[in-house]
Amino acid sequence: MKALATDLDRTLLPNGRWEADPQAIELFNRLTREQDTYVIYVTGRSLALTEQAIAEFGIRHPHVLIGDVGTTIREYRDGHWSFDDDWIAHVRAQSPRWDVAGIKNAVTEIDGLSEQPPENLNPFKQSYFVDHDRSDAILELVDERVKGHFDESAIYSFDSQSGEGLLDFLPKSANKQTALEFVAAKLGLEKSAVVFCGDSGNDVFPLTAGFSGVLVRNADEQLVSSVKQAQAASPDLKVYFAQGGFQGLSGYYTSGVIEGACHYGVLDFPAS
Repeated sequence: MKALATDLDRTLLPNGRWEADPQAIELFNRLTREQDTYVIYVTGRSLALTEQAIAEFGIRHPHVLIGDVGTTIREYRDGHWSFDDDWIAHVRAQSPRWDVAGIKNAVTEIDGLSEQPPENLNPFKQSYFVDHDRSDAILELVDERVKGHFDESAIYSFDSQSGEGLLDFLPKSANKQTALEFVAAKLGLEKSAVVFCGDSGNDVFPLTAGFSGVLVRNADEQLVSSVKQAQAASPDLKVYFAQGGFQGLSGYYTSGVIEGACHYGVLDFPAS
């Protein structure tokens, strides 16, 4: 089995400030379908926002959607989505102290922190907007009140498009990395047999966890630096940095996903 996992925004989706190759999404759809590639989307988007992206950008439906920053897993089959109930049970068993209400109470009076709308929340994800200019002080307060009390992890990222800081509280057992590990195990695949493509923030976890990593050419400098540090500490870490120039593609967004997948042999170019 050939498994290709990818983040959506500014990785597979050309919704950043860099110019995209207009033919890249159609090429991605065609290559993955013709070559029977198992496609996994790994995203911070909810199901509704993922469906919106599929309609807006014309990307294919995946076989599996790891959504909501890794807190939900859904399979797509015969035109329908279904929850992976095994994942829900796994997270509850692994993070027994997880408590959304407790986290909300702990951070409710922190200035510069505002809860995201309900569509961005779920039983395993409590998310906030953060005043990025004051993020260091805000996150220090968050750590004082929350850290270690709720079997949680707190993941901070910066949305370069909106200028907003984003803070996600998740069960420690539920994130992009652990969810992708769970899917790989169910498929009977070693982590190195799964290619994962990313561009920013919380993509650092799966990119440095033993999967075959790909950073698209437009990846954030902070992510590039973090991944290179991880490589220096673990020389066996497999990471490919898309450069562009492959088959006339730029290496940005979808083109970088294709370039990286071809580098690892998960896709062949052109389709046979």
